[in-house]
Amino acid sequence: MTLFRKSAFALAASLALTLAAPGSALAQPANAKPALDSRSGPTPAAAVAEEAAARARRIPGDHIAVVVNSEVVTAGEIAGRAERLREEARRAGQAAPDLLTAREQSREQLIEERVLVTHARDSGARVDEAELDRTVANVAAQNRLTMPQLTERLKAEGIDFKRFRENLRDQMLQERVRDREVVSRIRVAEGEIDAYLEERASASRANAPVNVAQILVSVPSSATAAEREARRQKALDALQRVRAGASFAVVAKEVSEDANRERGGEIGLRPADRLPEVFGQAIAGLSAGDVAPDLVVSEVGYHVLKLVERQSGNASNAVTETRARHVLLRPSERLSADVIARRLAEAKRAIEAGRLKFEDLARDVSEDGTAQSGGDLGWAPPGNFVPEFEAAMNALPINGISEPVQSRFGIHLIQVLERRSITIEPQRLREQARGALRERKFETAYKEWIKDLRDKAFVELRDDDSSL
Repeated sequence: MTLFRKSAFALAASLALTLAAPGSALAQPANAKPALDSRSGPTPAAAVAEEAAARARRIPGDHIAVVVNSEVVTAGEIAGRAERLREEARRAGQAAPDLLTAREQSREQLIEERVLVTHARDSGARVDEAELDRTVANVAAQNRLTMPQLTERLKAEGIDFKRFRENLRDQMLQERVRDREVVSRIRVAEGEIDAYLEERASASRANAPVNVAQILVSVPSSATAAEREARRQKALDALQRVRAGASFAVVAKEVSEDANRERGGEIGLRPADRLPEVFGQAIAGLSAGDVAPDLVVSEVGYHVLKLVERQSGNASNAVTETRARHVLLRPSERLSADVIARRLAEAKRAIEAGRLKFEDLARDVSEDGTAQSGGDLGWAPPGNFVPEFEAAMNALPINGISEPVQSRFGIHLIQVLERRSITIEPQRLREQARGALRERKFETAYKEWIKDLRDKAFVELRDDDSSL
């Protein structure tokens, strides 16, 4: 099973955001793994470049506020991070934290980042020079810059090139160590896998496709009590006729005000969860051919319902795979989540109006390794993506495009291309379940791991709270 694990090259793309002109979004290197195939902790996307820029911006009088193992955090870094936190809150329309609270939060974020980087260095993980060179070259290429031009751009941003490389190396080390050590802490018992598979099979049975026929007698919102009662009586007469043996299809053609009346009121096969909730409740205990014993009342009027067909749910070794594509943009110091969401919403409208192609948008701006293939994620089984992404994807019809969706990796625009049902071997199904359960547990395991590292770290606060 594919897990959300951020590659080192995805980190390079995050860094590239800080090199862009305000409002731009840059694609990830073509040889990167998908950023959806990643894990990410709470470290901000542009933390590497931010640290380098903060060090370059230090002014006379700036001083060490915290010592973390062999690293330091300066008062200037804390102040700069705090101001960005407050500005992000204001842009999001939220109440900005007071200055002291923002500085305390910023100090804790920076301490955590230093704990991670020192642990990564001490763990024995290594990034060789050739790999680092390739990553830096990819940053330049995706910004359409030569290496000399990249160096000049960094200089203009107040970032030392050597520091840029070393901070990038640190981030790559952190990702490797985090994946290795957090995943090793997660245990999934066989009983948990059994329960997960049964849960999924039960959900599949409950959501098995059904075909429902209806006779609709609509009620205008402006109807008087007398008019409403007359409409109810008309629907009740239709119900009594079909329960007395009259053909449902014939009565539907005569009485129903539904667009499907010429087909005998049949709305066609669809998953149970795509029906109105009141319909699902009314047919829950029915067998194929049964008519609901009572009228169903909705906002539009009165319904007589018949269950035409109920398909069996997927077998436990059958899954529905989805082929989707997406555009991913990561918020940064220069480009807030709100701004990104607005721009992606505008792009969605342009695609739906035919002024823009989804695949062209992905190639031009997506910060994901799938950008060069138009954002195509390939076929994916259930549980392959983080819950917020998968929930939005599963709610889409074929060719449907989502509203901007925020996950812990950035802001996505999603389009579903195809779906298919496949049968897989039981052992592979269990491995997929194990991977999905690991994903569920990852955040908790990550937080425990960070806490353990923080507890073991040497942290010396040189500023008291009043001087933050």
